[in-house]
Order: sequence, then C-alpha cells, then structure tokens
Amino acid sequence: MPNILVVAETRGGEPRKVALEALAAARSLADQVGGAVHAILAGPPGMAAKAATLGAHGADVVAITEHAGLANYDAESMAALVAARVQGGEYRVVIFSASAQGKDLAPRTAAKLRSTLAGDVTSIVIDGDALVVTHPGYTGKVIQTLRLSGTPALVSVRPGAFTVTPVAKAGTVEQVALPSEPGASRVVTTETVLGDTRKLDLGEAPVIVSGGRGLKAPEHFKLVEDLAAAFGNAAVGATRAVTDEGWRPHSDQIGQTGRLVSPDLYVAVGISGAIQHLAGMRTSRCIVAINKDKEAPIFKVADYGIVGDVFEVVPALTAAVAEARKSH
Repeated sequence: MPNILVVAETRGGEPRKVALEALAAARSLADQVGGAVHAILAGPPGMAAKAATLGAHGADVVAITEHAGLANYDAESMAALVAARVQGGEYRVVIFSASAQGKDLAPRTAAKLRSTLAGDVTSIVIDGDALVVTHPGYTGKVIQTLRLSGTPALVSVRPGAFTVTPVAKAGTVEQVALPSEPGASRVVTTETVLGDTRKLDLGEAPVIVSGGRGLKAPEHFKLVEDLAAAFGNAAVGATRAVTDEGWRPHSDQIGQTGRLVSPDLYVAVGISGAIQHLAGMRTSRCIVAINKDKEAPIFKVADYGIVGDVFEVVPALTAAVAEARKSH
C-alpha cells in the first residue's frame, strides 16, 4: 500500500503546529488509500521524547534522527536524510510545511529525488493514479488545480490550511542514522535567533488582526493590538505599505512578499485590499473587513464587511469581543 511521509518541522526542540497540520493532511490521504503515515523528526539529542506528540496526531511510524549538529537547521543534512528515507521506502507522497524552512528544504529534496514538487497547497486528494492539489496562483486571483502523476509526489502545505486533528494512538518509533555529517555541509548555521516568543506566530495563530494605511499613523496600531488582545488567541499582522513605512516590523507583513496565512479568522482593519496583500490571506476561513471606502477591493473577498471609520468601529468591536469572552 502507498504510504505518506511527513517531514515534521521543529522549533526550539518542539514539533511546530505546522508539522501537526502536515500530519492531518497526511492522515486524511492515508485513510483514503489504506496506507500508513510515517514522520521524520530530526534534531539534537532528546528529540525522541517528542515522538509521542506526532503519534497522537496521526503518525503510524516516527523515524527519529538525533544529532548534536542538528541543534540548528542544516539544509544539506536534512535534504540527504529525507531523500534517503524516501529512496528506502515506498512513499506515494512526501509532505512538507510551506514555512520558511520548508520552502528551503522541499526543493532541495525534490532535486535529489528528481521528483515533482507542488508548493503552498491548500488541499490534497488522491484521484486514481494522480495526486490532485489546489494552489493559489497569479497572486491569489485564481485557485489552480494541479494533477501530479509522478511517484513520489512532493508537496508543501500552506500553514493554517489543514486543521490539527488529534487521534487516539501512539506511533511506532524507529531510530535512523543521519546519512551525512552536518559539519561537512557547505553552509553551516551557527545560531538561530527567534523573534519575540511572547507573540503568537502569524503562521500558527487561529485569529489574525491586521492593520493598513487606513490607521493613518503608527501609534494608531494600538487599536489593532487591543482587538487582538481581546480575542486572546490572535496575532497582529500588517500590510507591506505599513512595514515599508516602518510602522511595524517586516516580520509582521502579510502578502505575496511576506507571510502567507490561512487563519480561522482574519480581521482586516483599514486595509484597502491590494492584490499583493490578498495573495497572502485570501485563503483564510473567515475574513472580516473594516474600511470606510465601500468600494475597497478587500470587500470582494470578505465574508463580512463593515463600512465605517476604523477609529469608531474597532474600539466598539474590541469591547464587544471582550464582553463576549467574559460571558463565556
């Protein structure tokens, strides 16, 4: 039976939410065709303790690779590890996360395997002999359907596109040696510097509140921050225009040249809806737009639209969200 392989991304010694989303996509495929889900979990010594997390989210087999040289991401060693696993098994599909790391690792692995790669996909099904995926194209103006007939087919899944689904099971654990020494890599990562760990990562937040030029000045971003705080599980995003002006750090930028996100709820505050921005967030499950211009393009993709002054609407919405949370 065709099996599915997931490359489980980690951060700080823990499997990331995007890894669990990739497992959810794999579990759905494997249940469809009767195969098993295998996951690669690689990192420094001690990583084996995290195998149970992957088993509890759909992995039948967790292949553990522990090496001190993997304390930081090593592109060449990881590509060699994944390629060796694929070549030694019968895998129909290999799933990566379409994160910054996944966008680096997936093409390297595809080149080693001379395999097909579809990046940033939002759905996956098997139709006969082909893997069928959807992918936002032309800066998100269309949703493309791609049929991948090669085996194995490699895909990377957009963060937030698949729902994390716990399962009542524990995966079998295997120890796998690293095929190449990280110290021999042409590029060696000496340090990984994380951003503000107190903030939710945009790729993992179920709710994102984003602000645009309609806020008029950087100090008015407090409206966005207050609304995000009222939700309690929200991250703050921004448009490219805002980050270019220096109002927010570039790590907050959402769009074609920023982060690509698919949260459960996306609240756009004072954002007109330029194509570049829509490309990064239009696959969100529910979009709420607040803008005083009723002709703003953002309303064409919004599920709910509020035509009004953000300086009046947002404080009222913040109070309503806080009250709703308090009552629950």
